Amino acid sequence: MTEFLVRRFVKDYESTEDNSVRTSYGVLSSFVGIFCNILLFAGKLTIGAFMHSIAVMADAFNNLSDAASSVISFIGVKMAEKPADEEHPFGHGRIEYISALIVSFIVIEVGISFLKSSFGKLSNPEDIAFNLVPFLILVMSVGVKLWMALFNRKLGKRIDSKVMLAAAADSMGDVITTSATILSILICRFAGVNIDAVAGLVVSLIVIWAGIGIAKDTLEPLIGQAADPEVARKIREEVESYEGIEGTHDLIVHNYGPNRSMASIHAEVPRDVDIEVSHEIIDRIERDVSKKMGIFLVIHMDPVEMRDERVLTTRSQLEQAIKEKDPEVTFHDFRMVWGEKRINLIFDVLVPFSYSKEEQKKLKDYLRMQMKNIDSRYECVITVDKSYVA
Repeated sequence: MTEFLVRRFVKDYESTEDNSVRTSYGVLSSFVGIFCNILLFAGKLTIGAFMHSIAVMADAFNNLSDAASSVISFIGVKMAEKPADEEHPFGHGRIEYISALIVSFIVIEVGISFLKSSFGKLSNPEDIAFNLVPFLILVMSVGVKLWMALFNRKLGKRIDSKVMLAAAADSMGDVITTSATILSILICRFAGVNIDAVAGLVVSLIVIWAGIGIAKDTLEPLIGQAADPEVARKIREEVESYEGIEGTHDLIVHNYGPNRSMASIHAEVPRDVDIEVSHEIIDRIERDVSKKMGIFLVIHMDPVEMRDERVLTTRSQLEQAIKEKDPEVTFHDFRMVWGEKRINLIFDVLVPFSYSKEEQKKLKDYLRMQMKNIDSRYECVITVDKSYVA
């Protein structure tokens, strides 16, 4: 069914890097969500009123909030499609995250509302009437929500959409909550124990938790999260694949919405190569990365010594000292400034984000001591960096 809908309603569905195709996926997901959730809301509200079940009605209004969420997602996807303008040179892609954040608040509000109702039911319980037909409709709704979860998850992974993946998680939460409602009906029917209010509490808490999860997932890119390791690896490998590039470091990726990213990276080039030659290579890499990965890349050029044996030997000694201290620490931008009685070793060290200031100081003291043991003239000028990659 998923593939049929995609092939029927998404033109050029295989071109997932195209923003217009991506928008079509979002529109399809939104309309499927609106249709299915309104259908489920109408059915469950009728069933809940007939059976006098607060848990069923809580589940129904959760589906209505899901339908409203799909409407907001649709509006967000269409607004995010707007091209860049003078005030927003990187486009409007983050509107998709904002719409998902609004959705999360709606989900949380619905959960809180029925949490209050469930507490009221604890003190004033009502009998639950069992009827086979409405019960079977509830069971069928679990199947519908399970399909929606798999549908959104598949589409979300295909176009790398956090909003769709959040919708998939929300649908899976609905599967759990409706299953809890079914369980409470069965227990009341065959054991004579009315746990409707307790089931309503469980349903409400799961809905609230799902809303908090969606909010967290959408707030992270808005606040500014670390670059995805896989994206970072691809960028580094692409840049380092060009002849004339000896290494890379200090990669930073800024996300301005799905498929809208800007990145900067430092690329090491041999210092004895003509600067115009290296600059031409850098320009070519920036253009190629933009075409291949859809990322606006800015490269800072760092000249490094590749021939001087004294520099290469000292760099190797420093590398060994760092490796013995902590294999997770790396260094870059190494250069030597020679004097008669003093030789400055200037370099940056990249430490794990968990390193405290005290640990950084100990590392610098250790490296200064190790290099002085090699040559008393060595003076280390160290800058500590932390990675911008998750």
